[in-house]
Amino acid sequence: MGSKFFLGEFPWNEHYRVTDSGDLITPALVVYPEVIAANIASTLKLLHGNASRWRAHIKTAKLAYTLRMLVERGVQNFKCATTLELLVACQNGAADVLLAFPVVGGNARRVQEIAEQFPTVRISVLAENEAQIRQWQGSRIGIFLDINPGMDRTGIEQQHQDQILDLVRAVISAGLEFRGLHYYDGQYGNAEEPELSKATSAGYDRLLVLVGKIESGGTRVPEIITAGTPTFPSSLAFEGFRGRNFVHRISPGTIVYGDATSLAQLLKEYGYAPAVLVLTRVVSHPSAGLVTCDGGHKAVSADAGVPTCVVVGHPELTAQSPSEEHLPMRVANGAVAPAVGEELYLLPRHVCPTVNNFDRALVVRKGKIESVEQVSARGHEGPLLPRAISAIQR
Repeated sequence: MGSKFFLGEFPWNEHYRVTDSGDLITPALVVYPEVIAANIASTLKLLHGNASRWRAHIKTAKLAYTLRMLVERGVQNFKCATTLELLVACQNGAADVLLAFPVVGGNARRVQEIAEQFPTVRISVLAENEAQIRQWQGSRIGIFLDINPGMDRTGIEQQHQDQILDLVRAVISAGLEFRGLHYYDGQYGNAEEPELSKATSAGYDRLLVLVGKIESGGTRVPEIITAGTPTFPSSLAFEGFRGRNFVHRISPGTIVYGDATSLAQLLKEYGYAPAVLVLTRVVSHPSAGLVTCDGGHKAVSADAGVPTCVVVGHPELTAQSPSEEHLPMRVANGAVAPAVGEELYLLPRHVCPTVNNFDRALVVRKGKIESVEQVSARGHEGPLLPRAISAIQR
């Protein structure tokens, strides 16, 4: 388990509890709009009210309902990872969307289709080589170069300045719009202060050197995108991003809902709170000191490790290794085990893939179910492009 994990006192109140839950099928994803609104407000406060500085990553939000809440509060710039997320963002009021994934083949052609369908939305993609740039030639798609800050997931290694300069020139010679640099320093997710700020600042210093190289070659860098949830406070505090010729935007998404990992850092310091929980029921007492609920890894994602969640309001329960549908929990010595049928609320350790496990979400306000919303951007489009489907149907 990483060093950052929410284990403190959960800010539980009765507004989290669904009072009319008797007819609910569990596990159920529960979304709290008042908390979402408060988390958005906390972010905008950190941005001094400038919503333009937030390129919110919608891989967490997933719901058209939540995207509309962001747009209504002035957030217009988004980032996503799939063509379905891009489509949902365009359908729900986004003005500017970066598909922050190196799309190729049919995925790239689908981006072109979506761009044609929504001509007023500014759409951009990532590139890290000339082939990825050339595939967009003749389109209105903007290009961000993807810089690898050491996470080693995608992008051009930061020290390869000559290669990066060549790619900037390739974008321009292809007649495409060079939008800027994308720099996701997610490798510092488990770092603690002051090491976190020290490491991120060193990377940002190197990034500014690269910006200077590009500008000295006669090309303006319009935008710099940094920081997911773990590093956005350090990114906002970095003095080198202030008063520059480029727009600096942060791109956290997890902060909209919060989870057991991010809240370990953000709850007390910045006022964020959990806006999504998974409602489950106890289904078994398999042995002494153990209970099992219906919150297995098909409900609460296990990608971040075990325990997969915090059982809110029940510090005596510790989640064990899950199966597909089963989540066993260890009951602390001397504690009373919850009865079979009792409802439990789980705060996921990683909320993004947890939301992606559900087709629909319950919107609950002050304990009452207000609506049932589709998890609009769940999963992926495909496997065929719409025009290919039409050809088959003919």
